[in-house]
Amino acid sequence: MRALKTLFLLFATASILLAGTLETKIYTLPKEAKPALKEIYRKIDSAKFKIDAAIYSFTHKKIAKKLANAARRGVKVRVIFDKEANLGNRRSQIGYLSKFRNVQTYLLSGKKRKRGKGYGLMHMKMMIIDNRDIILGSANWTYSAFGLNHEVVAFLTSYQKAKRLENVFEKMILKAEEY
Repeated sequence: MRALKTLFLLFATASILLAGTLETKIYTLPKEAKPALKEIYRKIDSAKFKIDAAIYSFTHKKIAKKLANAARRGVKVRVIFDKEANLGNRRSQIGYLSKFRNVQTYLLSGKKRKRGKGYGLMHMKMMIIDNRDIILGSANWTYSAFGLNHEVVAFLTSYQKAKRLENVFEKMILKAEEY
């Protein structure tokens, strides 16, 4: 019986390791906004070759500056913005980021409505760094999201999950228009 328990524990541990998630952190906002932002900055600063992001609303200047600094270091940065929330929004960071070499900015709407006018939203809040680190949650990259709203931001490290999200991101890029 003891050998069976030991075998089960070994199997359970191996399953967790093989699942590909090495690390997970979750922050609730606004209470944990400072450590959440610090973790976002740290992840961006540690990027070596690629950052892909899709964000509905992006007005947070410091996050934009961190992405610009990554681009200056040679990191390829691609950001998909929701078209309706960012086009014509003077606070959106799309104009700022689009000026940098190594940064590609895109606009994307959700699916066209079957009845009536308009489109759905590109409502994601996701960043993938170096095909490994993932940041996602309910929070837009705005000062309100980190200072006023009840939100969640999650950080996970997983090549397998990052690859899955990268596939979704690539399909979105095909439908997006360059800014």
